[in-house]
Order: sequence, then C-alpha cells, then structure tokens
Amino acid sequence: MLELEQLGRHKDGLAETLRGLRKLAGLTGERLGARCAMSQSKISKIETGKVIPSVVDVERILLALSVPPEVLGEVTALARLANTEFQDVRSLLRKGLEKKQYELSSLEAGTTDFRFFLPAMSAALISTQEYIRASLAHVRGDITKAVAKKLERQSVLYEYSKNFSFVLTESAVRWPVCHPAVMARQLDHLASVSHLKNLRLGIIPSTPTPLRGPLNTFTVYDERLVTAETFTGAVVMRDPNDVMFHLGLFARFEAAALLGDAAREQLAKWAAEFRSLNLCKAERQAGRGLGGPWVPDCQSLGTSSIRRWV
Repeated sequence: MLELEQLGRHKDGLAETLRGLRKLAGLTGERLGARCAMSQSKISKIETGKVIPSVVDVERILLALSVPPEVLGEVTALARLANTEFQDVRSLLRKGLEKKQYELSSLEAGTTDFRFFLPAMSAALISTQEYIRASLAHVRGDITKAVAKKLERQSVLYEYSKNFSFVLTESAVRWPVCHPAVMARQLDHLASVSHLKNLRLGIIPSTPTPLRGPLNTFTVYDERLVTAETFTGAVVMRDPNDVMFHLGLFARFEAAALLGDAAREQLAKWAAEFRSLNLCKAERQAGRGLGGPWVPDCQSLGTSSIRRWV
C-alpha cells in the first residue's frame, strides 16, 4: 500500500527511469528533444530531477521513445505520483506553524488567481484575529507568531492585480469556533471584505442541492497547483488533470452559491442570530448569578451546533 508520506518522493525515480529509457533507445537528449518538441535543456533538467515534468510531458517523451503500452502505463502512473506531494501536520508542528505561513506567503506572491473552497471553516485570509486565534486553540505551545503571520498575509488581498474567489458552505460560516459575539464579528468581517473589487465571496446555504457532498477544503492557485487539506496534513497536486478537475469542481460549487448582496444579507441574518444568542446567554448568566428568574434557552435561534454555546 502506498503511504501518504511517500507522495512527492518519486521524482528521483521518475528522472532515473526516463533517463534509462532514453539510453536504452540509443538517443541523445538533443535527439529526443527534437522528437517530442522539447529543448535539450528541458530534457536534461527532467532527467536530473531539477524539473518535475507534467504527466503530459512524460507521455510525449514516452511516445517519442516508442515504449511498449505496459511501460507507458507504469511510467505515467509514476509521473502522477511525482506530481503529488503530502505535507504532514506532524512535520509542520515540529518546524513551527509560522514557518508554514512563510511558505504560503511565497506561494501567494507568485499567484494571480486564487480559488478557495471552504466547507468546514473560514480561511485565515478573510478572518478576524479573534477567529484565527480560536481556530488554533487545539495547537500546543505559543501560537502568537503564527497568528501574527496569518494576519500579515492578509495584505495580499489589497494587491488589486490579484483576484480572489472564496466559496463557503453554511456550515463553514456558522460553525461555532468561538464565542457568539466573536462569531458575529467574524461574519461582519466576511461581509466587509466581500466589498473588495478583486474579491468574490459566495455562500452555499444548507438547502437541498444536486451537488456532490463537500469532502474537503481545497485551494487552486492559478491553473498550476491545488492543495487539499485533511486532518493529518495537505496534499499538493501539480498534475494538470488534477488542477482542471478542481477548477471544474469549484465552478460547480460557486454556481450554487449566493453572491454579492444576497450573500451579505445572509451573513447579516446569521450575525444577528449570533448576537441574539450572545444576549440570551448573558441574561441567563446574570439571572443565575444574581438569583433572578431563569431565562430559557434561545432554541429558535440558529442551528443545534450554535445552541451548544447557550
């Protein structure tokens, strides 16, 4: 069975395999490049592992080498593995959460079009400091540097040469990460950033839909890379087929989302529910603490997941 930690470690094996197949065919790098319309320099970088070729590039090389069908299938599968990397959360925590933020900043600096699909929680780029801190409450140790770097990264939203699309499910927006009053401010913040001219924010209400269920958070950077998050880490995919699949998936989710004023109206409604819930909780605490009358739970407000704060 393939271990997740092995993903991304196949590039050396791929390079060695392609180099061996070229030599077996009796071709120079220059001659092979001419056959598959690649420069000799690119062939050299692929064979030395300096460049990870796309699956399409590998198929072009293999067809130029006239390899048997079974070899074509095996090496193409190896290319797909080489274009996939797993970043496990244990290594991330050992290095420090703030180090990951520097990596993301570098990735964001070189990206023009961003697409975030968020089925469980909001992203740091569009969150308040209180929300970000609460989302890291499960992490042991000092998170101050990580929170500060997450907030610093938000400046990329104001680079108007870049475009951002965020699609959140109702569950992601309303999941009670923190106190109701803080959640209300987080929803206000989402509505506020949605006014940025280079940012598009969509909300998918929890209503019957023909869409497939949202399995995980994913982000598409331009048309070159996708990251998909799990509880134990993140899968990084560079295969054009994977990227195009997620672009299509994002488009389908976005088509079902409330956008613009409709999204802001929905956010305002949910923020009001959180504020009412916060008031109800305060009244109950005051009533109990001062021996006053018991105040009933606000069961008409929000969902069961929100009522857990009462």
